[in-house]
Amino acid sequence: MVEVFTGRTLLNKDGDIVDPEEALRNKVVGIYFSAGWCPPCRDFTPILCDFYTDLVEESEPPAQFEIVFVSSDKSMDDMRYKITAVPKLVIVKENGDMITDKGRKQIRDRGLTCFRSWLDAAEIFQNFNG
Repeated sequence: MVEVFTGRTLLNKDGDIVDPEEALRNKVVGIYFSAGWCPPCRDFTPILCDFYTDLVEESEPPAQFEIVFVSSDKSMDDMRYKITAVPKLVIVKENGDMITDKGRKQIRDRGLTCFRSWLDAAEIFQNFNG
């Protein structure tokens, strides 16, 4: 996963710089391509925030899931994922291999249950009970 973010700065939700290797280790990662000017993005972002809160912040133990927000307000053409429209939620393994590029649809259709299939596909050590 780290090579995807080489040379990039990751910030947590509080605006603090975080080490990608440490923050994303042994996790399923959702790379969320979005833009402030995009109405469908403004519609989906709160849904994604609730999904994350339920999985990570309100679960015990927290789910092995992290979201990386990539603003399309800036250039994203050098990422390895072919993004043709926003919003787009690409779910990837720890090594950066894609599990699905339909994360947004899966969350809308299946809610929290889609995480279990992502976790199984990611082949990582699991401590998630949900």
